[in-house]
Formats: sequence, structure tokens, C-alpha cells
Amino acid sequence: MSNPKPKKFTFPFAAIVMPVALIVAYVIYTFILGSGANFEGGNNANQPLAENYLGVIYKGGQIVILLITFIILVFTYAIERFLTIWKARGKKNNQVFVREIKALLAEHKIEDAIKACDAQKGSVANVIKDGLLVFQKTEQDKARDFDQKLIELQQELEEVTQLELPVLNNNLIVISTLASISTLVGLLGTVTGMIKAFSALARVGAPDAVGLANGISQALVTTALGITSAAIAIVVYNYFSSRIDKITFAIDEASFSIIHTFKSKRS
Repeated sequence: MSNPKPKKFTFPFAAIVMPVALIVAYVIYTFILGSGANFEGGNNANQPLAENYLGVIYKGGQIVILLITFIILVFTYAIERFLTIWKARGKKNNQVFVREIKALLAEHKIEDAIKACDAQKGSVANVIKDGLLVFQKTEQDKARDFDQKLIELQQELEEVTQLELPVLNNNLIVISTLASISTLVGLLGTVTGMIKAFSALARVGAPDAVGLANGISQALVTTALGITSAAIAIVVYNYFSSRIDKITFAIDEASFSIIHTFKSKRS
């Protein structure tokens, strides 16, 4: 059997990307958002300049570093998934490729179908080629009956499919997790910011509408960043899930055609 082996690079990829994203987020927060040019008197301890949103985001507190990290991770994993799924797609549209394979199978041109898989590459071609190789081997095996050969072919197609799918779904769990926790972390930043704002107001003792408004607006920055990160992650997750579903459907359709062609040899 010529089962394709999935690439085992998930842990090293995550181990490198996550700390690097955190460092980049810290640099952005400290040297870009926290630049003195964004604040009154050139000091980030003062209030942000009027309509200077970089300074406002900086005042959201250090939890902003974590939220910027989430956004960087979403974009990084989106690029990684795009490249992987684009490669898994093969050289031409899978629907067109599957139609070509079905036409070749209808004429029992197994060798031509295998050559088409070699030219196409990608996940669908890997599964089809492996199934066709087993198809050829079982055809030449005269020692076993038809039902045994059919079971072997079905098992082979299922196994090779199960080896391809993890490669496609790899790291999607990270994107879905970021979509779930980004809003919660943003809300946590807002709640802690509101606690600080009202605690400061209580210590002053006198109502300070301007100071309270500034404190609340800065606290809400984390919610805005959290919602932004979650929205991007949800869109990315759904997009790649739909792409993977199309590839999976093409694999299932091609596998069915191989099984159908094998069964037709009996009649």
C-alpha cells in the first residue's frame, strides 16, 4: 500500500509561532501604541491626543498585548491553512478532476487514471491513486473471492481518506479556540478596566464625568479588540471548513466511483 503520510509539523509550528506572536504584540503595544507621539506632552502616562486611536488602544492596558497576539495568530494560521489547503487542492479544480477520473473508470482505463492522479497531485489524487493501485492488485489476485477483494478495496479507501483528513483539518482547532476566547478575554479587560475606573472615582470622592468617561472608553477598547479578533477567526474558520468539505466531497465521490467500477467487473 502507498498510503500518504501526513506531515507532523504542528507542534514545532505552534511552538515557534505563539511566542513570536506574543513578542511582536509586545513590541507593537510598547513602541507603536505607546509612542509618546500619541499622547499629551509626549508621555504615554498622560491622556491620548484628541482622535488618536493608537493612544486610546494603549490605554486599554496590558491585556491589549494578549488580544493583539490573538489577531496575529489568526492571520498566521490563516496563511498556513491557505497554503496547505491550496496544495491539497491539486493542480486543477477537483470537480473537473473527479469527472475525468469517472470517465476513465467508465472505460476501465485504470492506468490512465493513475497517470492523471500523478499529474493532479493533492489530497483527492492521493486517495484515488491509492485506491486504484489496490484495484489493480485485487484484480490480479485469483486466490480470493470477489467479496474479500471488495472489502479490502473499501478498507483501503477509508484508511487513506482518514490519513488525508487530519492534514486538512490541522490547526483549525486553534482558529476555532481563538474565535471562542477572544471575546471573553476582551470582556475580562473591560471588566477590570471598569473596576479600576470606578475605584479611582470612589477614592476621589467627587464626581468626575470626564475622567469616568475616559476610563470607560479605555476599558471598552479591549472588548472592541476581542470582538474584532473573534469575528476574523470565525470568518477564517468557516471559509476553510467549507473548502475542506468540498475536498472531502470530491474524495467521497471518487471513492464511490472506484467501488462502483470494481463491482461492475463482477457483472
